[in-house]
Amino acid sequence: MIPSRPPPRPLFLPRQLPLESAPWIQRSFIVQTRFTAGSSNCETLFDYAGRTTSAAALESRMAEADFWNDADKAQATVAELKQINAVLKPLNEAIAAVDDLEALTELVREDESLEADLAADVERVEKLVDQLELTSLLSGPHDACDALVSIHARDGGTDANDWAEMLLRMYSAWANKHDFGIELLDRQDDDVAGIQNATIAIRGPWAYGYLRGEMGIHRLVRISPFNAEGKRQTSFAAVDVSPEIGDDNTDIEIRDEDIREDVFRASGAGGQHVNKTSSAIRLTHFPSGIVVQCQSERSQHKNRATAIKMLRSRLARLDEEKREAEQLAKYKLQPKTGFGSQIRNYFLHPDQRVKDQRTGHYVGNFQSVLDGNLDGFLDAYLRWKASDATPAATDG
Repeated sequence: MIPSRPPPRPLFLPRQLPLESAPWIQRSFIVQTRFTAGSSNCETLFDYAGRTTSAAALESRMAEADFWNDADKAQATVAELKQINAVLKPLNEAIAAVDDLEALTELVREDESLEADLAADVERVEKLVDQLELTSLLSGPHDACDALVSIHARDGGTDANDWAEMLLRMYSAWANKHDFGIELLDRQDDDVAGIQNATIAIRGPWAYGYLRGEMGIHRLVRISPFNAEGKRQTSFAAVDVSPEIGDDNTDIEIRDEDIREDVFRASGAGGQHVNKTSSAIRLTHFPSGIVVQCQSERSQHKNRATAIKMLRSRLARLDEEKREAEQLAKYKLQPKTGFGSQIRNYFLHPDQRVKDQRTGHYVGNFQSVLDGNLDGFLDAYLRWKASDATPAATDG
């Protein structure tokens, strides 16, 4: 059932504060005015009532006795509810926190000893508001979709193959930190170390919306562990991110006559059966020139189904880029490999740091980033993209 709470109002409709108010009261007032009806109203921007109704309907459907008779539909319903709750939960927390903050602000005017409590509450609400405002930036046509992340080793030899595998672990760690699902769709190991390329599906609320900014060249500078002379090595890996489009999506049409299908034996680790049978599938889409392949399953039929899904996702992303003419132009002009093309630099020598070339976001702990702490970079990209700012200065 729909909760019986009164209809939500804008998060804050504060009264005017006197100029002589204490700093934390002034800061409280600033927080309160960030969600007025003139800016980000919880009804107009987040459709609070609509999402609450949808969540209640999904929960009612899940309570039906035959809900799990169709496992695929059931899982899709659970995923849809999780996505809605990803907005409703912080929104409900913010609404409750706003009421508490407004009351505490009144008490601080009468008792200054409560200012420390007000300071803590203001900082907590600021974080909630920041997260909600960030969520509002995920408004692209496919931002709510799951993500297919492909990583390819580029310039740098064995170091580049090792770097590509490090990035694969980095994105997997980020997904695990957010309790997102991960599925390995394709992987080709290098003969010496690391991988030549790999594709994973990351499934969770707005996975594609958050990760789409990771598409591009990632550059690593370090002392090579594969060089006996201990020389400094620069390596490159390309990351490609596409929305995972469902089989029932009719917007993306794939005609059989537009595809060439090649069957080949799977390579790399994977067991005797994988390497002895021609189960791997490569699809070439003639109109777009896109090539995808899958060899993760023993079944040729399953690999083909996954390859079709990967192709549909790539076509959806290409269609999205065409609607964003300026971004498409930047993407086409950007070289695929080499110096000057990277979106982010990762340094292990001479010092440790990671810096995004577009937003200027900087982290001084290389290992923390590789452990999956990417939220700062993802958030900075969303805000940078929304601001239409020019890229930050390059970092050698």
